[in-house]
Amino acid sequence: MTHTPNPPDTDLDAPRQPSPIFLIAPDIDNHTLLEYACVSLASASVMASDFAQNLEGPQGQVLLGIQQSIMLGELAVSRVLDNLDPP
Repeated sequence: MTHTPNPPDTDLDAPRQPSPIFLIAPDIDNHTLLEYACVSLASASVMASDFAQNLEGPQGQVLLGIQQSIMLGELAVSRVLDNLDPP
């Protein structure tokens, strides 16, 4: 017999309750969160670029496209950080 989980709450007006499995401490400030996001995106970009070099043909090109999307996200987050802390 398989276990079927309870259906998700369908009340769209109910406040969103994030899963406590992966929860960021609510007292972390936005600047710290943005710095973490920027570092995470930079790491993901390097990993995707390195992995793409091991692939040939269309698969490598697709992964390089994904890497560029990650890099654009990193640039956007960096710009927000620059706007928060101008030089």
